[in-house]
Amino acid sequence: MRIKSADFRVNEGSKVDLRKWPTRVRPSYKTGRQYKDLLAAHVKDLSAQQELLYASNSYALLLIFQAMAAAGKDGAIEHVMSGVNPQGCQVFSFKHPSAEELKHDFLWRTTRALPARGQIGIFNRSYFEEVLITRVHPEILRAEGLPSELLDEKTIWHDRYRSIVDLERHLNRNGTKIVKVFLHLSKQEQRKRFLDRIETPGKNWKFSAADLHERQYWKQYMKAYEKCLGATSTRHAPWYIVPADDKPNARLIVSRIVLDAVEALKLSYPKTSAARRRELRSLRKQLLEEG
Repeated sequence: MRIKSADFRVNEGSKVDLRKWPTRVRPSYKTGRQYKDLLAAHVKDLSAQQELLYASNSYALLLIFQAMAAAGKDGAIEHVMSGVNPQGCQVFSFKHPSAEELKHDFLWRTTRALPARGQIGIFNRSYFEEVLITRVHPEILRAEGLPSELLDEKTIWHDRYRSIVDLERHLNRNGTKIVKVFLHLSKQEQRKRFLDRIETPGKNWKFSAADLHERQYWKQYMKAYEKCLGATSTRHAPWYIVPADDKPNARLIVSRIVLDAVEALKLSYPKTSAARRRELRSLRKQLLEEG
């Protein structure tokens, strides 16, 4: 089965009901060997596209990953980006804001980490935490030091969605291509992965009591994600809802989405001007004369 990015894309202006989006789909591979071959092909193509991105130095690529705990964000980033040159890629993980970050608007800390032209930036969690976890736990919002008149929950989420969409439009107008991935994990699969992390010594470090605590708010998180995905998926910065119960298939889908996004930029190596060709001929002559 050929992967089509559009099958997972949230259309601009659509209402999202995550119960209607599958957490598992028919795999695009039949055997483990075929999975590895497909992923390797995607990784090779993405490496070539990254070289073009770097050489053309006109666009930046920002990949945003959001998900519930144990959905596979780290693994997807590791596998999909395994062939990318580290010099042209940076990964940032955003957790609880620091005291310094809380002194600024909610977009400040992520804006400082945006990729430069020619670079790929990856946000493992992002500014979207400010309309997800803060919506589920409003006490976090009240501790951010905002003026009381700005804390009206009837308007603050709409205002934050608007700030996010405005920022992403601004970035798009200035050459930053944004791809946003929500790894859609079922509650049953999360339970299975949590148990595996407890029962496998080498994975104990991945699990904490906080993960289990947040699981109690599953319904609230799903509602927050539905509102967020529907309000902030746009033509220029779309959300993709990727079924995450099957890790290998999720990685193939993510890699296809990223590849399609970069290929759509139609990148090419910079053209060599006549003056540059004359310079190169002169340099070549100098090298040959050394012999």
